Amino acid sequence: MPHNKGYRRKTRQLLSSEGKRGLSYLLNEYKVGDKAVIKIDPTQHRGMPHRRFYGKVGTIKEIGKRSISLNVMIGNKEKSIYTRYEHIRPFKG
Repeated sequence: MPHNKGYRRKTRQLLSSEGKRGLSYLLNEYKVGDKAVIKIDPTQHRGMPHRRFYGKVGTIKEIGKRSISLNVMIGNKEKSIYTRYEHIRPFKG
């Protein structure tokens, strides 16, 4: 069999569903410069960031109607990610 190198490879445990989630994520207010944690919701496929960004803390750069732009440090590089509101949570730390 050929080796699979897909986008969601090796994510069986990482993207396993944790039960039903309410609508409270829509009530969070984000401002430019705030920090947010990337926590992927596996039930929503649209706007899902890559699994390498799971659990990373990013700074909000841009806010849109349905999506948000974050700057995340991966190693020595700063990456910019566009994701939907379902996949981020406010940073408490």
